[in-house]
Amino acid sequence: MPVLALIQRILRQLKHDRRTLALLFIAPLFLLTLVSFILNHGTDGTITLAAVNCPQPYIERLEDAGAQVLRMEEAQAADALYCGEIIASLEYTDYILRVKLDGSNSSRSAQTLAMLQTAWTPNIRSAANLQVDYLYGYDGLSMFDNFGSVLIGFFIFFFVFLIAGISFLQERTSGTLEKLLSMPIERWQIVIGYALGFGILATLQSFLIALFCIYGLKIMMVGNFFLVLLIVIMAAISALTLGILLSTVANNEFQMIQFIPIVIIPQIFFSGLFELPTVLEPIKYLMPLYYTADALTAVMIKGKGFVYIWRDLLFLAGCSLLFMLVNIRVLKKYRNI
Repeated sequence: MPVLALIQRILRQLKHDRRTLALLFIAPLFLLTLVSFILNHGTDGTITLAAVNCPQPYIERLEDAGAQVLRMEEAQAADALYCGEIIASLEYTDYILRVKLDGSNSSRSAQTLAMLQTAWTPNIRSAANLQVDYLYGYDGLSMFDNFGSVLIGFFIFFFVFLIAGISFLQERTSGTLEKLLSMPIERWQIVIGYALGFGILATLQSFLIALFCIYGLKIMMVGNFFLVLLIVIMAAISALTLGILLSTVANNEFQMIQFIPIVIIPQIFFSGLFELPTVLEPIKYLMPLYYTADALTAVMIKGKGFVYIWRDLLFLAGCSLLFMLVNIRVLKKYRNI
C-alpha cells in the first residue's frame, strides 16, 4: 500500500537522523527534569540579613525561622546591602526597627518582609514600630516590573538568534555562500560581513523593543536608557553570532529550529526568572542570557551605572568573539581559502 510505503520511508529517514531522535526523546526529558529540579528543590531557602543593634530575642526568632543574621556596624551593613550580599539590613533605635530592604526581586523581598513581620511580635514592641524603606524597587512591585528586564533580554536574544540563523542558512542553501567562498575573500571577512549586516537590523530591533517596553509599557526604569540600549545591543550581537555559528553546522531550517530547545530554552531557567538550587548556581555563569538579565536588572531596577555592569558586557563581547572565531574555523569544511 502507498500509505504503508510512505510510513516505512519516514521511519527509515528518522532512524538515521540522530539529531531529530534526540530532540524527540531526550530533549523533553532533559527540560522536564530541569524544571522539576528547580521547582521541587528550589533554593536553600536562606535569607541573609544584617542586624545593627537589634534585640537578641528578635534575632533568635529570625534564626529559628531559617534566616542567617549577621551582626554588623551601620556602615558595614549599608555596604553589604548595596553589594547584594544581604537582602535587608535591620537597625533598632528608639524602639523602632528600621528595615532597609532590597526589593529588586519582589517574591524574595515579600518572603523576607513576611518573616520580619512575623518575628516582630508584641513581646518586643508593637508591629506598628516596624519601619520599612526600599533600597531598590518599591512596595507592591509588579511581576512585570520585576521580571520585565529579564524578558526584554530573552525576546531580543531569541528572535535575533532565530532570524539570523535561518537567514544565514538560506544564504548557504541558496548557493550564495559557496559563490562568496569561490571569490578572493577570507573566511573572517565573510563572518564579519554577515555579522555587521545582520547586526544593523539587530540593533534597530533592540532599540525598538527597549523603547517600547520602557516608554510604551511603562516598565520600571530608574537607570540610564543608553546603558540599557548598550546592553541589549551587546546581547543581540552575541545571539547573532551564535545563530550564524549554529546555522553553519545545520543542514536545513528544521535542524536550525532543533537548536532552540537545546540552546535557548535552558538559558531561561538561569536568567533570573527562577530561584536556583545551590547545586545549579554555577551553570548560570556559562549562559549569555544570565549576564544580559543581570545587567538589565542592575540598570533598570537598581539604577546602577557602567562601573557595575562592565563585567557583564565584557562576557557578552567575549561570547560574540568566540562564536565568530569558531565560525571562521567551521567554514573550512566548505572550502579552504
